[in-house]
Amino acid sequence: MVTKVIAHRGASKYAPENTMSAFELAVEMGADGIETDVQLTKDHIPVLIHDENVKRTTNGTGLISQLTFKQVKQLDAGAWFHPSFSGATILSLDEFLQWFANKSLYLNIELKNNKIEYKNIEAIVYEMLGHHKLLNRSTISTFNPNSIKRMKSYRKNLEVAFLTSKRYRNLVQLTKELGGNALHIKYRLLNRPLVEHIHQENMAVRVYTINKTSRMLNCYQHECDGIFTDIPDKAKHVRKLVFN
Repeated sequence: MVTKVIAHRGASKYAPENTMSAFELAVEMGADGIETDVQLTKDHIPVLIHDENVKRTTNGTGLISQLTFKQVKQLDAGAWFHPSFSGATILSLDEFLQWFANKSLYLNIELKNNKIEYKNIEAIVYEMLGHHKLLNRSTISTFNPNSIKRMKSYRKNLEVAFLTSKRYRNLVQLTKELGGNALHIKYRLLNRPLVEHIHQENMAVRVYTINKTSRMLNCYQHECDGIFTDIPDKAKHVRKLVFN
């Protein structure tokens, strides 16, 4: 099995995270998939941003949940990274999926609902993926166990991943009980018995966020299903060393 290289918020080492520039660059670099983050605006529009507050990655301030989509669209989401990216905007999920739909790539959408419980975010994202006919090559992931439970009925059509950095006594069993059918783990949790156990249960395991060569090699040698990386070009190069 060849481990997928998934661009974490796009090629976010080289372009502002979760912007079209980062996503397009990831495609150019040959990434196998794209990971992005979704939160809801005040008027319940799903948008791509990692932080609950817009301060770090835009020229604005305030919580996404307290801003309308129109207000969010007026923010500059690129200049903080480098002046050459000035004018980049926060994307709606619909805008992104329209662009993504004709790409032959894997998609991971992380619901950022572990700090703010956005009402109906699971259903909104699920329905939008269905509208764009992307359910069969997408995963919805979240750190929020209650959110995993709410998505239990989606498992027939979609992969639902429990995202975690915590050490649980029986992580695989917990994930199944919650209703998940995949695991996305922090690198420090990675070990061969865990990977084997996950695969025995016919579940996928992906690891975040992998930017060091030694960690890439370890994930590839453990036959993980995917790695999330800010530098997909490097990850692809290292993978060639293992599989060629």
